[in-house]
Amino acid sequence: MKVKKDFTSWHVGVAAEAFAAGQFARLGFDVSVQYGANQPEYDLIVSKGDMMLKVSVKGSSDGSWGLTQNFCKEANYHSAADRWLERHGGKTIFCFIQFKGVEIDQLPRIYLAHPIEVATQLKASSNGRGDTILYEEHTYTPRAYGHGTTDKIPENWKFKLKRVYDLMGLIA
Repeated sequence: MKVKKDFTSWHVGVAAEAFAAGQFARLGFDVSVQYGANQPEYDLIVSKGDMMLKVSVKGSSDGSWGLTQNFCKEANYHSAADRWLERHGGKTIFCFIQFKGVEIDQLPRIYLAHPIEVATQLKASSNGRGDTILYEEHTYTPRAYGHGTTDKIPENWKFKLKRVYDLMGLIA
């Protein structure tokens, strides 16, 4: 019997949601998971006392998250980021889970960001031209518009208790 060993995009999504739920639970948050595929706006609700966040989980195994491709017209990356931002409520945050280069006995890298922060990062990408892809860390090659620049997730987006509380305060 042949066993399939591929870590498909479906597997990435399932694993990402499970890791996100687990990490919030480790911090003492109550976690509610939406039931069913392709739920609108968010995947989890995390709460502690009167504080609550809706969390949209995005998993990746290649170092990037494609976010605004469906909104990009005529290579206007800034407008695509704005249209993407309009689709996300102010009470939702994003949890980006990265499996690239992560061994099976390690936790994936996890980042948290408010949609406004994500849109700002997308617009700053590629030396300010913008992009539809959020990169964990990407240096542009000589043939690219952003040649010589490196896009990188901000250090303060790392999943930490302080970051969760900062985002809760931003939304409150």
